Amino acid sequence: MAPAGGPVSDAPLLDRSAVTYVAGHRGLVGSALWRHFEAEGFTQLVGRSSAELDLRDRDAVFAFFDEVRPAQVVLAAAKVGGIMANATHPVDFLSDNLRIQTNVMDAALAQRSHRLLFLGSSCIYPRLAPQPIREDALLTGPLEATNDAYAIAKIAGIIGVQAVRRQHGLPWISAMPTNLYGPGDNFSPTGSHVLPAMIRRYDEALAAGDDVVTNWGTGTPRREFLHVDDLAAACLHLLEQYDAPEQVNVGTGVDHTIAEIAGFVAEAVGFEGETRWDTTKPDGTPQKRLDVGLLTGSGWTPRTGLREGIASTVEWYRAHVGDLRELG
Repeated sequence: MAPAGGPVSDAPLLDRSAVTYVAGHRGLVGSALWRHFEAEGFTQLVGRSSAELDLRDRDAVFAFFDEVRPAQVVLAAAKVGGIMANATHPVDFLSDNLRIQTNVMDAALAQRSHRLLFLGSSCIYPRLAPQPIREDALLTGPLEATNDAYAIAKIAGIIGVQAVRRQHGLPWISAMPTNLYGPGDNFSPTGSHVLPAMIRRYDEALAAGDDVVTNWGTGTPRREFLHVDDLAAACLHLLEQYDAPEQVNVGTGVDHTIAEIAGFVAEAVGFEGETRWDTTKPDGTPQKRLDVGLLTGSGWTPRTGLREGIASTVEWYRAHVGDLRELG
C-alpha cells in the first residue's frame, strides 16, 4: 500500500560520527539500540530520559532539537503496554503516542535531520490478516479492538514518514517489530506484555512454593517473539541498507502458541507445577506472524533462539528484580 517515494537525498545514508538521537533510550528498545550502536562505533549518541524531556511537550522537543541538532534520529519512544493496559486506557495510548511522534518528527524535519527511523508495532495490521502478514496488508481490514488506539497512532507514524519522503525528499524509514522481549523490559503486573508478565508470574510462584500458575485466555493464540538485541541489530542494518517508503517487518517469521511459550518460561524458571488458563480473559488477535521476506532478502536474519532468549531474560530479571521498570 505504500506510495512511491519522491526524490531522496544522495548523501550517505548513515554517519556513525554524526549526532544521533535515540528517543526513548532508557526503554526496552531504546536501551538495546544504545548498547548496539555504542558497540558499533557511534561516537555522538544523545538521549534524554522522560524526566529530562517530555516528548509530549512540543516546545520542549523543539528546544531540545535546536540545542542538539541531530543528523540522525531513531524514534523508539512510545507509551506501551499489554492487553489490559491498552483496552482500559485507549485515550492515553492514542493521545500520548500521536503527540510523541508528531513532535519528534516535526522537530527533526525543522532541523532537516537526514536520517530517521520510526519504530512501530505489528499491531498495525488487521486482526484477521492472512498469515504470515506481509507489509502490504496494512489498512486492508479491521484492527484488533483491544489495542486499536495504539495501532492507529503507529499507522499515523508510518504515513508521517512517507509524507516527509514525498514532500521533502528525506530518506526516512519505518520498521514494524513483532513482539519483543529481553533485558530492560517492563515486568509490571498490570502494564507488561505477555512474556515478561509470565516470567514474573512463574518466578514468583516458584519463590512462593505455589503449585499452580494461572494465565489469561485460552493459551491457543499464536505469537512471534524477537529478542530486543536482534531488533537493535536489524535497525542498524536498515539504517545502513534500506531506503524506501514501505514499512519493513522485523521478526523471526516463526510463531508459537501462548501455551507453548508458557511452557518455555516455566522451564527457564524451574517451575514444575500446573499451568491453568482463565478463559474469561481476552485472547487478543488469534495469530500474528510476520512475513519477514523483505528484511531477510536484504541480508539480515535474527541470531537469538526463543528458548535461549527467554533463559537469558529470566537471568536478567532475577539480577534486577529490585530495580525493575514498574509501568502500570
